[in-house]
Amino acid sequence: MRVLSMPYALLLAVLLTGCGGAGGGSSPSTAAPVQATTPATPAAPATPAPATASPYPSYNTNPVSPDTTGMSHNAQQIAASIRIGWNVGNTMEATGGETGWGNPQVSNALIQAVKKAGFNAIRLPVSWDQYADQKTGRISAAWLARVKQVVQYCVDNDMYVLVNIHWDGGWLEKNVTPDKKDAVNAKQKAYWEQIATTLRDFDEHVMFASANEPDTKDATGMAVLMSYHQTFVDAVRATGGRNAYRVLVVQGPQTNIDLTVKLMPTLPADKVPGRLMAEIHFYDPFNFALMDKDETWGYQAYYWGAPNHSTTDTIRNPTWGEEAYVDAQFASLKTRFVDKGIPVLLGEFAAMRRTNLTGDALALHLKSRNYYHTYVVKQAVANGVVPFFWDTGAPDDQAGGIFDRATNLVRGQQTLDALMAGLAAK
Repeated sequence: MRVLSMPYALLLAVLLTGCGGAGGGSSPSTAAPVQATTPATPAAPATPAPATASPYPSYNTNPVSPDTTGMSHNAQQIAASIRIGWNVGNTMEATGGETGWGNPQVSNALIQAVKKAGFNAIRLPVSWDQYADQKTGRISAAWLARVKQVVQYCVDNDMYVLVNIHWDGGWLEKNVTPDKKDAVNAKQKAYWEQIATTLRDFDEHVMFASANEPDTKDATGMAVLMSYHQTFVDAVRATGGRNAYRVLVVQGPQTNIDLTVKLMPTLPADKVPGRLMAEIHFYDPFNFALMDKDETWGYQAYYWGAPNHSTTDTIRNPTWGEEAYVDAQFASLKTRFVDKGIPVLLGEFAAMRRTNLTGDALALHLKSRNYYHTYVVKQAVANGVVPFFWDTGAPDDQAGGIFDRATNLVRGQQTLDALMAGLAAK
């Protein structure tokens, strides 16, 4: 998700895709059982054949034998090892380059600051399409090397890191349709062969994510999305080496909890058991977390949670999506996935900070926002869901950024404290 970017006026247009919202539920079906801890040996690496002829050459040009070195833990064990994660948002996925949306280049000092603050995992949103030759599908060698350098910063600091294909111009996210299926699968395969080969030698601290917020909400689109995820899994595994056992993450439709529970009861097929995770995002209630202007259908909510309702500014109290809703959302993920041995990542969550308030209204809003962040983390952890806070680098008084990326100092201490307070249940 491209969220809370500079300039601030662009906030809403790019937040709407994939944010959690109301959706239908269904009775859980039987998913894959908990898999063995010791990795099984997959078949020798081989590039899977696409359904139709690809317009791109194969980039799996040097597959190697499977390598278990440094890959002894399965998805459940790695999920249990992640305390809380942080997104390097609006940076390596930025249009026009890494600094295109106002942030400096990611540095080792920034990753060290994030670790010192209490996070032990990084979600690294990455754009690839703008760095690729559209005729051949070849990604710039310089960009592959730069991403590898940033991943190395994370690994050197003993951080888990999740590398994805982010919004990336929407070539996948906005084309989860039968008519685009073959073209998207061809590009998905070409890109992941290159990404996976470049990052193949990293140990289990590095995970890959198929997409970001794939935009579909029905069974037809879900079948197409599952083909994209299957292409991702097959392409990564076929490169061999440590990628034969790497933990891979697939996203539910719109990364919406209700849609994911309803439409994605199982994950793609995999040659090695127990190495897949699911991912959702959470920005509910929209009126509180993201809404930046009143609409005919509803008002912005400035306050959240039973202890924080205003008695004088009542139209700014939320009308839905408070504690009981959060409880039910994460409990549904536990039932559908976690209880069946499938870890779930909360890849993004955050609530915007209002800039138009003063006095008692501002104090109650900040209290609400801190309470929200604590509560979401607490309920995610209580249900076995691993939280990753969405941070764009914008000033804390604008968008909730925790770190000043120019100085690598904490400037959003209240937000940081609120997140860490939610970890008491773990």
